[in-house]
Amino acid sequence: MDISESDISRTQMVMTTIRQRIAGRSLTPGAKLPSVRALSATLKVSTSTVVDAYDRLVAEGAIYSRPGSGFYVASQAEPFSLAEAAPRRDRAIDPFWVSRQALEDAEGVIKPGCGWLPNSWMPEEGVRRALRTLARGESPALMQYGTPLGLLALRQLIARRLNERGVEAAPDRIILTDSGTQAIDMLCRLLLEPGDTVLVDDPCYFNFHALLSAHRAKVVGVPYTQTGPDIEALATILEEQRPRLYITNSAIHNPTGAALSPVIAHKVLKLAERFDLTIVEDDIFADFEHHPAPRLAAFDGLERVIEIGSFSKTLSASLRCGFIAARPEWIERLADLKIATSFGGARLDAELVLQALSDGSYRKHLDMMRARLSRAMFETAGKLRNMGVEPWLVPEAGMFLWCRLRPAWIRRKLPGCHSNTVWSWRRETCSASPSGLPNTCGSTSRKWARVASSRHCPTLWRS
Repeated sequence: MDISESDISRTQMVMTTIRQRIAGRSLTPGAKLPSVRALSATLKVSTSTVVDAYDRLVAEGAIYSRPGSGFYVASQAEPFSLAEAAPRRDRAIDPFWVSRQALEDAEGVIKPGCGWLPNSWMPEEGVRRALRTLARGESPALMQYGTPLGLLALRQLIARRLNERGVEAAPDRIILTDSGTQAIDMLCRLLLEPGDTVLVDDPCYFNFHALLSAHRAKVVGVPYTQTGPDIEALATILEEQRPRLYITNSAIHNPTGAALSPVIAHKVLKLAERFDLTIVEDDIFADFEHHPAPRLAAFDGLERVIEIGSFSKTLSASLRCGFIAARPEWIERLADLKIATSFGGARLDAELVLQALSDGSYRKHLDMMRARLSRAMFETAGKLRNMGVEPWLVPEAGMFLWCRLRPAWIRRKLPGCHSNTVWSWRRETCSASPSGLPNTCGSTSRKWARVASSRHCPTLWRS
């Protein structure tokens, strides 16, 4: 009997579906596969197609058959694959691809939406002084593991800095991490199970999607306005989805630059209490502020809000040091998790950060950086308007402008950009739920771009 190409393609489709379920761990080693009839009904193919696909997967060693019982996943499953666990995305909005290109691109490639400052803006001499100080001393940081909570002197300094922003946190309610990203990763390990729903802002920092994909969470977007999340939409989503976490930026929102208003903050916390929602407040851009904006952690007192931060944006991305401020019982559990996953943590990095922050030149660096960013923000917004690109808002602080692109720009290539980019702007990705609201800036339409005012891009301005 002749086998048509359509029969083969349907068989391959069934095989791909099973492979993806195994790779994403929705089918674990030893798990029973759907019956032939059940899978044929689900995928709308014939039972003979499913039988053929199962037979081929048995031949590959991916599954095995128990006569009279069914088909089961082989015990030696392939390693978990993030790429296979989630649906394939266009490269321009794939968070993994965007991150790789941002980290691997050569220096000559323009990055108008880059999420960190140019090297020339960073306090390199301060970092060098910190290195020399540690090298000359007899600090155990050069050879010894760190403590579970991390360097006490740095935690004390972080506690004082948080207090300046209205967040009261004793040093024993702070644990050091190897970065802001690791802080969120640890919290996901602590608080999530695969399949849990997590809220993010729409738009949000693209790596939130990559990280939550790694934890096999269901991601739902909350439309973001110029004063914070859309409260009506948030209430509806909480009622329908019952999420476990909400990850957000309050002070300088990434990518929009918006700041949370006190009224919206109180409404968010009331909803969080009503629906038993835990909030992770990512505050890594705190040092960019001229004046502290309202923070959920300050109003909440670190009861259901967890504050995280790091020093990669204003000190050095090479010094991997962040922190989590949270309830005492969560800090204890996070300390156990830190021991299990990294044992002592990056003690040398913590010592270097402490040295650099304790140096009086760091505050001078921040003052100059804020002034420079303010000038750059004004100039960049003007140049964008001259090109017909209107920023959604001009933030009071920070380095990002969130802009709607002209239709002609959507698929335009600019000289000097990476050869594989659809267009030159480093765009933030969003959730699968478009906001559809006039006062929000949901990015599902793919017509929005994040522009970093610190990036001088003459090619862009000439276009």
